[in-house]
Amino acid sequence: MKRILKPITYILAAIYFLVDAVFMAVARPIGRWIGRHFEFRRLRAWIKSLPPYPSLALFSVPVIILEPIKPVAAYLAATGQILSGAVTFIIGELLKLVLVERLFHLTRDKLMRIPAFAWAYGKVVEVREWLQATEAWRMVRALSHAAKDYVVRARARLVGGFNRLVTSRD
Repeated sequence: MKRILKPITYILAAIYFLVDAVFMAVARPIGRWIGRHFEFRRLRAWIKSLPPYPSLALFSVPVIILEPIKPVAAYLAATGQILSGAVTFIIGELLKLVLVERLFHLTRDKLMRIPAFAWAYGKVVEVREWLQATEAWRMVRALSHAAKDYVVRARARLVGGFNRLVTSRD
């Protein structure tokens, strides 16, 4: 049984973390951009002033509001509206990740004062570390780095070719 479940676990872990990495790779720059371009000083100060349990309630709001987007996206895809379903899923998931990541960044210290949250967060970190130690994770990371390098090289060739074209017309 272990021989059968091991590859399935690796495949599921690889898919989960690959999808998560793709969404987080997009969500983090969006969150940083929002942080740089929009001054939410009062809102940020208010969030930081909250005690632990109201911080937890606020932290859960984006999840509660945006998690139902997944079934809506699945319904749209199942009824033949594949593009609408995909766009709904992508926008909903990115919005949720950006909001949750920003709120966690602002409230982490207070959330860690809640014993159940700190315990659950510790377990999530343990599972993530275990998965990152697997062969599947290392393989996906290597493929991810190779794909990223390929895209960077292709973009450089494209930009270089475009620059030569513009320069030759001058």
